[in-house]
Amino acid sequence: MDSKLQNAFQFLSEIDRAKTVLRQNVVPPDLRRENDAEHSWHMAVCAMILAPYYPHPLDLSRCLSMILLHDVVEIDAGDTYCYDELANLDKADRECCAAERIFGLLGPEGAKWEALWKEFEAGESHEAKFAAIMDRIQPLLMHMRTDGCAWKTHGISREQVEKRNEAAKEQAPALWEAVTAMLDYGQSQGWLK
Repeated sequence: MDSKLQNAFQFLSEIDRAKTVLRQNVVPPDLRRENDAEHSWHMAVCAMILAPYYPHPLDLSRCLSMILLHDVVEIDAGDTYCYDELANLDKADRECCAAERIFGLLGPEGAKWEALWKEFEAGESHEAKFAAIMDRIQPLLMHMRTDGCAWKTHGISREQVEKRNEAAKEQAPALWEAVTAMLDYGQSQGWLK
């Protein structure tokens, strides 16, 4: 087998471990913890369906690639709960080391995928901005389906969720309106502080 193909299979085998990285959100009906692979898949479908509500030109294929790879670094770095201030202090360092190792499995071919991951992290292109909005909307959908289970478990406030979703407010007003409606409902149900 040629070395590029061997590297590709090694990388693909390694990223399958995303199925074992557990997040704080839960999945109905049994309320088990969602894994990174499920999150990325659902986020990608959200992007396909919600792209028309993003008022800027998008390369959706690039955006989907970004979404599908954005959390593979958590195989090494672990999932960092977005509202855990202490764990977020060294998140960037942990994830950069993980990106280097994981994308490095592809040999020289890994550089373009690592660059795409870095583009997502930088959040400057419209594709990265839209992907980040999807990374925030997808969990909101899960909270709506699970009666705010993870919010209640962690004592999350509406203000925390609004702050996390500010990009939608600035970049995609229609999506922000939907976020606000979900937060209104969650607050009316007592799921948010």
